Amino acid sequence: MEIQSALASGLQGFQKAQGDVTEAAEDIAANLAVSPEDFGIGQENNTDNAASPYTASKNASSAELPDLTKAVVDLKVAEFQAKASADVIQTADETLGTLLDVRV
Repeated sequence: MEIQSALASGLQGFQKAQGDVTEAAEDIAANLAVSPEDFGIGQENNTDNAASPYTASKNASSAELPDLTKAVVDLKVAEFQAKASADVIQTADETLGTLLDVRV
C-alpha cells in the first residue's frame, strides 16, 4: 500500500466521520427542539396557531422524529471512526518520516 493512499484513506474516513457527526447532531437537535409555546411564551399573541412555525413540531408524531438513542449511538460511532482515521493518518505520517530518514 502506498503512503499516499494511506493518507487519503485516513482523510476520507475522517471526513465521513465529520459528516456522520453533523447528521447525528441534526437528529438530536430535531428531537430536542423546544418551542416558546412549551413554556407558555407568546400564547396571548398567537391568534393564528396554524400559521405558527412551532405548531408543526408539536403536531409531529414521534414516528416522524429521529430516534434520539440511535442518534447518540451514531455520534459515538462517528467519534470512534474519527479516532481510527486520525491513527491511520498519524501512522502514515510516521511511516513517511521513517522512509525519509532511511533514504537520507
